[in-house]
Amino acid sequence: MSKQVLITGGAGFIGSHLANELINNGYRVKILDNLLEQVHGKDAVRPDYLHPEAELIRGDVRTRKDLISALEGVQQVYHFAARVGVGQSMYEIREYTDVNNMGTATLLEVLIENPVEKLVVASSMSIYGEGMYVDSSGKRTEGSSRGKEQLKEGKWELYDEQGEALKPVATPESKNPTLASVYALSKYDQERLCLMVGSAYNIPTVALRFFNAYGPHQALSNPYTGVLAIFASRFLNNKSPLIFEDGQQQRDFISVYDIARACRLAMETPEADGEVFNVGSGQSYTIQEVAEKMAKVMNKQDIKPEITGKYRVGDIRHCYADISKAKRILGFEPSYTLEQGMEELAEWLKGQIAVDKVADAKQELEARGLTV
Repeated sequence: MSKQVLITGGAGFIGSHLANELINNGYRVKILDNLLEQVHGKDAVRPDYLHPEAELIRGDVRTRKDLISALEGVQQVYHFAARVGVGQSMYEIREYTDVNNMGTATLLEVLIENPVEKLVVASSMSIYGEGMYVDSSGKRTEGSSRGKEQLKEGKWELYDEQGEALKPVATPESKNPTLASVYALSKYDQERLCLMVGSAYNIPTVALRFFNAYGPHQALSNPYTGVLAIFASRFLNNKSPLIFEDGQQQRDFISVYDIARACRLAMETPEADGEVFNVGSGQSYTIQEVAEKMAKVMNKQDIKPEITGKYRVGDIRHCYADISKAKRILGFEPSYTLEQGMEELAEWLKGQIAVDKVADAKQELEARGLTV
């Protein structure tokens, strides 16, 4: 008989695509999700993009009885339930800590009493803070945080002792965490808790550090979601994307389809147990470059990005993934280029309606002194 899998937070963007991937590969899928208004809107009904064979249970990962009910008959668990947003986490501190940290703790206590064959937890590239760099002599170094005085002067890069700008290189899993936001701290807590408790109670566990995901079904009206969805929302409303700093910060963008496949491989690969993996494309793009590519595929080239020249507390300069470990152990290889993925995203965006809340989010951060 096929495996029964539970995805916490599975009605969200990545979780729903994972449900498709699993069902298409012979799994039976349950989803536990509270259908948060910020993600799913005020109606909070079953999203129409969910696979019809996925069983949706509306409940909260912080509630034991909801978890016990959802885990009935389940052999494998993907823990994706989390509040997501670097900026918002810096003022909704209790909420992010409650959902992400306490929700994970509650799940693990229930799993101790109701053990499963395997647990895969969604972590984040945000835990790295700055990525890896090389200095002017070619020596590898871990990026440190940038001071406010430096940022006020518009000096965006990281520099070595000689005053030369550090050059970003791919970031491996071995880099030490530098936790620059409440969100990053909570994701690291989720990751470590799951690996620690999984090891103690013989529940094989894998942590996946997702880089910037994009694709159909992103929450376009959520101003704290992925940057491509935020840019798409602005373009759909004929407004300029707002870009912090000078737009030259580098990130790694990966198709949600590739993420879903990596998640399945992590569950199916015994050699992955107890390990942490980067899940990214292994390629870097500047934020300005991505905004311009999005404008092109959406036929909005007349709308130019607005470079704000401001810094958002909790942001980092450069970080993209070294995916050699995932290639070696999981057999994972990204199948979508950014150009291919954006073309598909643009096709899905036709006919979509986005309530643009980006300006409200920006004002909220400014009012709290979280932009420089």
